Amino acid sequence: MTQRPTPSTSSSSSELKSNALQQYADTDGHFSLVRNFRLADLVTIMNGFCGSMSIFSSANYLLTNDDKHLWRALAFPLAGLMFDFFDGKVARWRNSSSLLGQELDSLADLISFGVAPALLAFTIGFRTLLDTVALTGFICSGLARLARFNATVALVPKDAAGKSKYFEGLPIPTSLAIVGGMSYLVKKGWIGDALPLGTITLWGPPGGVGEIHLAAFLFGIWGAAMVSKTLRVPKL
Repeated sequence: MTQRPTPSTSSSSSELKSNALQQYADTDGHFSLVRNFRLADLVTIMNGFCGSMSIFSSANYLLTNDDKHLWRALAFPLAGLMFDFFDGKVARWRNSSSLLGQELDSLADLISFGVAPALLAFTIGFRTLLDTVALTGFICSGLARLARFNATVALVPKDAAGKSKYFEGLPIPTSLAIVGGMSYLVKKGWIGDALPLGTITLWGPPGGVGEIHLAAFLFGIWGAAMVSKTLRVPKL
């Protein structure tokens, strides 16, 4: 049964949000936003930094074909996961969670665990038109999943410590499992034309717009699992 906030709870929540936002309205100056950052927010930004570095490393590999850039692109999302893990720990340690931190966390996750893995897949050979459609669907599913989490997290049943009992749909950081799989493919040299399972042509001539790598369906399945309402992943 889905728990819904009572009117008093909703009113209290709205008042807390209003008070939290007022600190940004009351602070003037060019760098007021930076001054309002908490330590946990800076940790979260490092998650976004890692995701961005992965994206640029993938781009450098496409330009130079130098393997060191590809390995960096594969490593940065893992570093991003470390920061994603510690920002919550720091927020609880400092007792300084904020609405800004919640939004920063979602945006950083989208970069590190949505856009960066999708570009990595393109980099190692998922480059047909339908491949890119599948990768774009994966990113958009992650975007929708993060937006739903922010909007509905208060409705998810909590344990005695006040933490949500489960995730609705796969959390987007689970995409690191795909990154791990791509790391294995790179190590084995199974990239480019050597991608496992090969391609199929759904319509038109071979090599045309109807061609897709079979392995690209994994991104579509993963995206569907992220936006699923009925898939509940217990929190550890």
